[in-house]
Amino acid sequence: MPTANDIRPGQAIKYKNDVCVVLNVEHRTPGNLRAFVQATLRNIRTGNSSVNKLSSTESVEIVPLYRKKFEFSYADQTGFNFIDPETYETVTFQDDLVGPIKDWLVENGEYEVLYTDDIPASIDLPPSMVMKVTDSPEGVKGDSASHTLKPATLESGITIQVPLFIKEGDLVKVNTSDKKYMGRESA
Repeated sequence: MPTANDIRPGQAIKYKNDVCVVLNVEHRTPGNLRAFVQATLRNIRTGNSSVNKLSSTESVEIVPLYRKKFEFSYADQTGFNFIDPETYETVTFQDDLVGPIKDWLVENGEYEVLYTDDIPASIDLPPSMVMKVTDSPEGVKGDSASHTLKPATLESGITIQVPLFIKEGDLVKVNTSDKKYMGRESA
């Protein structure tokens, strides 16, 4: 059976009779004390994250995970509706699962859902996304002497900083982890 030393970020484990996704793991050896593993775990049932200390020799049960692709369709009062591209079945996820990424949801955008024990654990964003600029003020002539940026609102509602030459209707590539402009895309 695996020990706490064997767990890695992205895995799911049973912890206190609940399934938790491992978000972060640090192996610690403080001075002359016994080594331990400090793990940040997110409980799938409640969605709460907590930092836990595990003995480095403590046995853990690793729960199998699988990923499934879905396309975002629309949001309404029942939740966020996604379509399974294989079966064309509509699946509704609630705000507690979608919450962290709801600003990135674009109609017909493809997203991966992480499942464990047939329960959705999290929705993963791609590392970058191409989105349409819906609102961006004109750049002021003469402001281009240095690397000057202006705000631009994207089709999902996110506002990012873009170069002065970006205008409404342009497609831009955005890093989803830090909301930074990566480049302009052709239509």
